[in-house]
Amino acid sequence: MAEDRDPQRRSGTPQDEEPAEERRELSIEERRARRSAMRASQTYARFIDHLCERGGMSPSVAQQAAVSVLCGLEQRIQVEESHDLEAQLPRKLTELLHRCERHDAEPRPEKFGRDELLKQVGDDLALHPDAVEPVVRAVMDAVRHQISEGEAEDVSAQLPPDIRHLWLPTM
Repeated sequence: MAEDRDPQRRSGTPQDEEPAEERRELSIEERRARRSAMRASQTYARFIDHLCERGGMSPSVAQQAAVSVLCGLEQRIQVEESHDLEAQLPRKLTELLHRCERHDAEPRPEKFGRDELLKQVGDDLALHPDAVEPVVRAVMDAVRHQISEGEAEDVSAQLPPDIRHLWLPTM
């Protein structure tokens, strides 16, 4: 085995012993919290990677776009439905959402359509109007890939037809 041939592994160097000592010093709750935080980071990273791939944007732009689009989307649906949606999103993303200035600022659902959503996202990201719709579609696609089919249908049912058109996958 490769492990047997590696002299550092066989010798039991202090480097190999440190993680085991750290594990013993941590309580089970601390270890669970660390694993949970690691899973949350990995889930969020996969979401951002998918969005970057789908939308052809950098990770920082992808994060800003996700917050802007989701904030607008959640303003348009019932509060209970937004809680259901958030329950299936990466925890790090929902933490960013709750820092959004417009989030929960107005009674929901607000009455606005596609053009206002696109303008809001375009303003948030300082995008040319022609570049906004592909970004919104990319975010919505990444969100749909993150949530269950049933939740995607529940969100879709609360959207007006012009925003629903952005939400639904393009063929």
